[in-house]
Amino acid sequence: MLGLLWLWFGVVLAAVPLDGGWREVHAGDTAAAVMGQFRQGQLAAFDPSLLHSFPRAGLGTWVVLRQQPPWVDEERVLTIYPPALGNITIYGPHGPVGSLALDEAGGPPLGHGRLAYRYPASVSATTPILLKLEPMEGLSPPLSFHLESLPAFLQHDAHWLTLFSACFAVMLTMALMALCFALMLHDNTFSWYAGYIFCYALIQSIQTGFLFHPLEIGWLAPSAGLLESTAIALSVAFAALFMARFCELQRFAPLLRAPVMALAIGMPMLVLMRSSSIGLLVDVAQALVDPLLILGAMLMLLTAIVAAAHGSRHAWFFLVGWTPLLALTALSTAQLSGALPGMGWISDASVVAGAFEAIVLSIGLGDRALTMRRDRDMVRALADNDSLTGVLNRRAWNEAAETMLGESTGRPVALLFLDLDRFKLLNDQQGHRAGDRALIEVAEALRAELRPSDLLGRYGGEEFIAMLDGVVQEQAMQVATRLCRRVYRLEIPVNQEFMLSVSIGVAMRSFGDTLETLIERADQAMYQAKVNGRNQARLYDPPPGIEARPWPQMTEVDD
Repeated sequence: MLGLLWLWFGVVLAAVPLDGGWREVHAGDTAAAVMGQFRQGQLAAFDPSLLHSFPRAGLGTWVVLRQQPPWVDEERVLTIYPPALGNITIYGPHGPVGSLALDEAGGPPLGHGRLAYRYPASVSATTPILLKLEPMEGLSPPLSFHLESLPAFLQHDAHWLTLFSACFAVMLTMALMALCFALMLHDNTFSWYAGYIFCYALIQSIQTGFLFHPLEIGWLAPSAGLLESTAIALSVAFAALFMARFCELQRFAPLLRAPVMALAIGMPMLVLMRSSSIGLLVDVAQALVDPLLILGAMLMLLTAIVAAAHGSRHAWFFLVGWTPLLALTALSTAQLSGALPGMGWISDASVVAGAFEAIVLSIGLGDRALTMRRDRDMVRALADNDSLTGVLNRRAWNEAAETMLGESTGRPVALLFLDLDRFKLLNDQQGHRAGDRALIEVAEALRAELRPSDLLGRYGGEEFIAMLDGVVQEQAMQVATRLCRRVYRLEIPVNQEFMLSVSIGVAMRSFGDTLETLIERADQAMYQAKVNGRNQARLYDPPPGIEARPWPQMTEVDD
């Protein structure tokens, strides 16, 4: 924004001071007669450096500009801002010498964001400039006129082109990124945002002439007016759809969601009505579009404020990005009625505000994506973890164990099946709350003893299960023994006679093992530990006559 203001005021300060006069075109007018009336002071005077509204109905308007002293005969450039739609004819001493039009397919020889006409040094600086603003349909925006040296014009033109190319590049880049996220995340919020930013960039590219010069998309020139109005209506519709999802109106502003969605539906309907060949529908659409735009903008601002006040985090992003643009739109609308004639930078500032809004809302969408991912991870954690102990539940452990078995080809794998001793007695004598506390303490002790890469899960009421990747038989027994001691040292009383302990069965993966057979053998080993006195680890011992084919031993193992 500051760069734009510096650019605009630099243009004004470098401009040659001008006097101006104007009147409406009458039938039978000649250029010589108009110039004579100007010299005699019969034209309405105005300050060309300020925005001024000229009537474009009927036959158009004559505008005469005269350079004030000191006069220097040099190459000069006349610029007209903003570059409104409609033709402007330039007259010389002997009649028309050229014409300017924003949507002219060939494009003017000079100027970006402004209509520009170059005067050679051979044209005396004392020669008045005569322009004819040709009649045009629709509302004509106020215009300002500036005359500056060719070097100064080229410098400011290069600055404008650099700044606005960057702004449009930001908007289109943000829109394309949003489309990519919409495809990856399957979230239409990003699609509505991309549609809104693209339509807004299209609107500004038409209003500033960027679409025609420097992009030179001349084939759109005949339909520029209809394209602009269509883009305006669709931008409001996309903005409303985006806001409804982005600010979570269903949750934070349910009463205002219905009118916002009605706005999203109503604006495209106006586009269809205006595009029809039915005169009544076209007139109704043209009469409704401006009031709906104003009311819609205020509705979305109010809705965002309400949603933010009720706790919508993303509504604040919307307010930060939307409010400057809304303020500039209101100021621009005021200029159409003749207010703020000295603030000619407002129109161009809307492009910078659009780029700023695109960045702010993209940051908000990034925050939304992170929030969605965090919520998804939280839901998955709740689905995968045992609600009491925090370790993996049976389903999640089985899935993770299948993955570990598939990825550990060539490495030994040990499975530990753990069952708390006399846990039912603890529950019966002390109650289920004491049993729950005991399970939580045991789970924490097991998790602290095992490696982060080991899979620990709760398999049943008082049963835990662990899978250790890359651990040979001797190490698996050492780990199981440590677990037995760790649980016993918790000193959780079952009753006056016994402390809580754990029996552990250990099974090593053999060729042909599945997860089910490995669990079954570890469960049998745990049962043998129970039979032999509890509070101990037992390695699975195959029945006589059955010889298991062990997995190859590793020479170096990370314990």
